[in-house]
Amino acid sequence: MLDAFAASSSDVLSADGVILGTPARFGYMSGAVKDFLERVYHPCLDKTVGLPWALFVKGDTDTSGAASSVERIVIGLKWRRVLPILEVVGPITSESAEAAQELGGAFAAGLEAGIF
Repeated sequence: MLDAFAASSSDVLSADGVILGTPARFGYMSGAVKDFLERVYHPCLDKTVGLPWALFVKGDTDTSGAASSVERIVIGLKWRRVLPILEVVGPITSESAEAAQELGGAFAAGLEAGIF
């Protein structure tokens, strides 16, 4: 797990898959995630086509703008979303925490089994 500001294109190039996470900020992804995607976009553009990815978004009132903004950029990278986007609106509950654990577990299991 890497902070968005610490992660680099070499991390993506060596990854079997990527799970992105962001808070929803004013209907958009966080500045840190946008910075990450801007830094890795061109170095990874033709080298990571088909890379499995997943996303979780947490917002106070809405997550759709943040989710769609990440998805638009990742579509340009031609990565392959392998699980539904997890969107959590409002407080983090035991159910949403469990859903996040399930997302990570399913992603890891899919990579290990070679189905992603």
